[in-house]
Amino acid sequence: MKKTLLLFLFILFNLSGCDQRNEDSSSVKDYSINKETKNSHSELKTIIEGNNEAKIHLIVYESLTCSHCANFHEKIYPKIKKEFVDKGIIKVEFRHFPLDMAALNASKIAQCKNDGKPIILNLLFANQNKWVTGDTIEEFNLNLKKLLDEKNVNLNFEKCINNKKLEDFVLNSRIEGAKKFGINSTPTIIINNKKFDKTINFKNLKKTIEKLI
Repeated sequence: MKKTLLLFLFILFNLSGCDQRNEDSSSVKDYSINKETKNSHSELKTIIEGNNEAKIHLIVYESLTCSHCANFHEKIYPKIKKEFVDKGIIKVEFRHFPLDMAALNASKIAQCKNDGKPIILNLLFANQNKWVTGDTIEEFNLNLKKLLDEKNVNLNFEKCINNKKLEDFVLNSRIEGAKKFGINSTPTIIINNKKFDKTINFKNLKKTIEKLI
């Protein structure tokens, strides 16, 4: 855990909004979101909703302890889903950009079933106020585990948060987001490989998406 903390702090303070090209992931294996996953159970899947063949690809970079991200999931994304995702117009990909150790562990929980579905991700955002509390990472973990038990989520909690593959996958998502798109805050939305720079609300997103249809 100490090694993970040091690596995470290095990433947090050196990569956010940075364009440097150093080998900062030397101790992190490449489980990058660009790798093919469908042919191997050992690979990890990104969390995706919508039509894989859609010409509009929306990527959402989020931190599970971020209140603005929770607000996006609660008030904005359901409208996007109804208007565009459920109709097969866009594909939405949720990528991890943890801003602290609690978010890093929560991301590992969201990914742990490796089914590519956002069920646990949505659950964690919907109940953020129940587990994002405490003074130590141990308290955050305890609250997170308590929530999962209350919601009857069938996961081996300790196995998930101590899974090195999951950890590397989440951290690589953050590294790639910072390097490729210059991300330094959450939520950040990418539409067809371009950063969405307007205020994140349904009206602005709808207008941008409709121009691409």
